[in-house]
Amino acid sequence: MITRLLPAIIFAALLSTTAQAQSADVSGEITLTAYSGIFQDKYNDAVIKPFLAKYPNVKVNYFASNASSAMLGNLRSQAGDPQTDVVIFDVSTSLIGDKEGLLAPLTAADVPNLADLVPQAIVKEGYGPAVTFDNLVVIYNTEAFPTPPTSLEVLWDKAYAGKMAVTSMPSILGSGLMVMTSAMLGEDYTKSVKQSAAKLAEMAPGVQTFDPKPDAYTLVINGTDVLGTGWNARGQYYADESKGKLGVMLPKEGTILQINTINLVQGSKNPVAAKAFIDYALSPEAQAAFTEAMFYAPVNSKAKVSDKAMALTVAGQLDKTLPLDWGWAATKSDEWNQIWKRQIISAGK
Repeated sequence: MITRLLPAIIFAALLSTTAQAQSADVSGEITLTAYSGIFQDKYNDAVIKPFLAKYPNVKVNYFASNASSAMLGNLRSQAGDPQTDVVIFDVSTSLIGDKEGLLAPLTAADVPNLADLVPQAIVKEGYGPAVTFDNLVVIYNTEAFPTPPTSLEVLWDKAYAGKMAVTSMPSILGSGLMVMTSAMLGEDYTKSVKQSAAKLAEMAPGVQTFDPKPDAYTLVINGTDVLGTGWNARGQYYADESKGKLGVMLPKEGTILQINTINLVQGSKNPVAAKAFIDYALSPEAQAAFTEAMFYAPVNSKAKVSDKAMALTVAGQLDKTLPLDWGWAATKSDEWNQIWKRQIISAGK
């Protein structure tokens, strides 16, 4: 018996030694630019710390930002001398970055875990894939709603005028809300957003802020507002943290799938370590850990997630997601942003 086991034991030892040698070959510093706040806290614990344990010769600097548009602005300003190696931001922004040559190609040879991603994770062949899945929701203060709301129409209820935190564009919370409003009205947003823009302009006078600080979740929990727009993952986290004071509602009219991508920056000063980090972030263990911590749906098909955590992600609600081509939406970003500024936000002043 011992004789038969020896080859397997030797093979396992060789694999372990090879993995350790490969980890030792990866060294130096990288800078990751990604979201601030609770995302940073949870990502550091679930992904970065285990990565550093696996790659002890690497140092990860986390540069936090509260918006994808700000991250893109930084990449543009640093194009001649990049200070960032890896960036996590929304899919619409990443497609702009790809087009402008700010992001570098990735292959399965560089990032082996690309081979195990679900099909929806491949945003643009050869470039940074999805690293999280999420969806847009309405958040509400449960003390103000003895009966939970079920429809997007609640944002137009005058009973809550002056008590709403609705995030506008350039955040994709704004473009997503426009798509969801079009669906509610029966409008084909790919042809026109005239009806949804007019409907959102009707909502505007009741909005307390279009730029929630520090965020809509905090304002709704502390009672400054009673309604807001947000993302399911953060909403579920804060619903738990607030002991149910925050409620999360997926409107019966449907929602939009939100994708964050992980990308290698063109001109990275340490591409070897940057690619190792991207590969780890896409691994089954990292994907499962972040889903358990923050309720983003995993992108790796081999991630093993508890039923309890998975039930709180968009994975169980895909039948309620509205069709939205983020590549196409990226081409409408400037036009829709102007509609928000000139027709919607201005109507609330």
